[in-house]
Amino acid sequence: MITKEQFESGYTYSEYRKLVDDEFANGRTTGPNQGEDYLDYTKMNIHRMKRLDKTIELDDELVSKLKSMPCEVNWLLLTEAWCGDAAQNVPILNKMAEASTKINLRLILRDENLDIMNQYLTNGGMAIPKLVILDGEMNEIASWGPRPATVQEMVMENKLTGAMPYSEFGKVVQKWYATDKGKSLQLEMMTIIEEMQCVLDERLNNS
Repeated sequence: MITKEQFESGYTYSEYRKLVDDEFANGRTTGPNQGEDYLDYTKMNIHRMKRLDKTIELDDELVSKLKSMPCEVNWLLLTEAWCGDAAQNVPILNKMAEASTKINLRLILRDENLDIMNQYLTNGGMAIPKLVILDGEMNEIASWGPRPATVQEMVMENKLTGAMPYSEFGKVVQKWYATDKGKSLQLEMMTIIEEMQCVLDERLNNS
């Protein structure tokens, strides 16, 4: 269960972006691991988020569905500055939230909120980003993450086979994101929003 207080303690997207920039400017990243590789990941992710903030375009049908949501919902997004998957997906999810007056988006750091993260493990792991969609009473409606299904299958297959070391496979994943341009995430969210609207309509009719 996620409380209203936990949700409201989260960052807005602009606050999160400022946090990441400020931490990196001070030679740090979010989370307990401050290794040089994590700082390098954060530097790359800042560039990725800046690019997506400027270039991402949402599908017209998706925007229409976002605008027609029947009531307000809360989107809670678990993330960290060093996570490459988060850098590729969080800006797009923010664009979706911006497209609707009915979506309240807050971001929280995974490693500062393990009680929440442990409710949303992926195959037993704390994979991020993880989006939890809640109604106004903080009841869960849906969740998404940590990455689009196609690339998730790639990740799981590589973990199973060990075909490529993480350093090399990470480049393959980032190339996939660059080619996909957010289309897979938008399609998956389209389905979730359609299902979510049915749940919200039913709750409105029963209230």
